[in-house]
Amino acid sequence: MPLYRDVGVVVRTHKLGETDRIITIVTQDSGKVRAVAKGVRKPGSRFGSRLEPLSHVQVQLYRGRNLDVVNQVELVEIANSLRSNLEATTDGLAMCEVVEQMAHDREPSPHLYRMLVGALRQLNSAFSPLVLPALQLRLLAAEGVGPCVDQCIVCGTRDDLCAFDIVAGGAQCRTHKRGLAVSGEAMNIVQSILDGRVAVVLQRAETPTVVVREVMDLARTAMEHHLERRIRSSALFKAPQAG
Repeated sequence: MPLYRDVGVVVRTHKLGETDRIITIVTQDSGKVRAVAKGVRKPGSRFGSRLEPLSHVQVQLYRGRNLDVVNQVELVEIANSLRSNLEATTDGLAMCEVVEQMAHDREPSPHLYRMLVGALRQLNSAFSPLVLPALQLRLLAAEGVGPCVDQCIVCGTRDDLCAFDIVAGGAQCRTHKRGLAVSGEAMNIVQSILDGRVAVVLQRAETPTVVVREVMDLARTAMEHHLERRIRSSALFKAPQAG
């Protein structure tokens, strides 16, 4: 079997037999890779702890017909802050789930890898409940299906936008509203994210909790509509605490 190396993020794992585990990694150069980590569940495994979801790793693998085989693993970076913060961990797992769904087996998608790594690094350095929706919105935009929130999708007005139609993928004014209620402030945040001003959004002075929740709900429901499935990790989502 040919041997190759790549760098990626472990997005999912599940048990195989008594001591093995199947690892799903979104890589920089090889797309989504599924590989067997043999003996990884044995006590004292030489790289068991490195192959957990959220781990940013450099891997050496043997290429197989259906599943590759892990040969070596090295951590690229250690995300202690992310793993010690329950909210950050939950959001990080949701990011991994979404990116796994959008990536394709063995199809290079370096932008997915870069966006996931950047978002996880942001969570690790300074948690914000807006990091997850920012990633979801940017992923949708990269797919060409980003929401339209700068004008009403019915009449084109830019004034008095107050709702969002998930199916149509756009904002609605007060006259034509029938979708999810979303404030103008939340729409502005979403537009800033879509315009690439994520850092500005994250550095803003305290955003009202209700507005953060609106942004989170819009991004999550838009992503679920695109994927045509519920994000399992969303069951763990909690509203941000006021402070």
